[in-house]
Amino acid sequence: MKKIVIVVLLALTTKGYSQFAKNMFSKDPIINLENWQKQRVYFGYYLGFNTFDFKFDYKTPVTNDIQVKKTTGFNVGVVADLRLQEYINLRFEPGLYYTKRDLYYPGFDLEKDYLREVNSTYIHFPLLLKFSSLRTGNIRPYLVGGMSTTLNLSSNSKSQDDNFEGKFRVKQWTAAYEVGFGIDFFTEYFIFSPSVRGMFGIGDELIRDKPINGASPWTDNIDSMKSRAILINFTFH
Repeated sequence: MKKIVIVVLLALTTKGYSQFAKNMFSKDPIINLENWQKQRVYFGYYLGFNTFDFKFDYKTPVTNDIQVKKTTGFNVGVVADLRLQEYINLRFEPGLYYTKRDLYYPGFDLEKDYLREVNSTYIHFPLLLKFSSLRTGNIRPYLVGGMSTTLNLSSNSKSQDDNFEGKFRVKQWTAAYEVGFGIDFFTEYFIFSPSVRGMFGIGDELIRDKPINGASPWTDNIDSMKSRAILINFTFH
């Protein structure tokens, strides 16, 4: 019985993939959702992954840079798309982004001094322009770019403790610019749109340690600290 079920599932999967490939990549595909993107406004949602990093600039040159250990976080959000003309759309993609970075400071022996864990929960507000190419069958590549602002719910910006008490602080609001590309795949019932985007912070995000504690080996030599990230989203309209 199990063998029969496995054979049936494989047959269905193969048939489904063959149908998808035929509709997407054949020379004369069946055109799906032909008038969908002629709508003035349409909506969707996305799920995805991210990898965040920090870019450090120093006041004086250093021998050993601060090392950033990156992890893979996740994204979830919604999309509102406004058609400006045939090839240009304005998109608003608010979402929740979670990520984690570990900072390793050189020159310390104890973990409580050299390690700072930066857990970030972002509410992300990107406003983007989408530049689409001519649609070919059921495929339409596009470029996307714009500006974003982000609220960090885990910034510790209001904390009275600083690195002398093991508390790493960053600013609550940050800004960035974003550029990327993606492809719209028009299926029979919806548009599937995978995309890859780079995000580059504009302003300094670091909150310096309080002078009352003396010179800080964690923040005093940092001229600026800016986030940068790779965002991979899978959008459904």
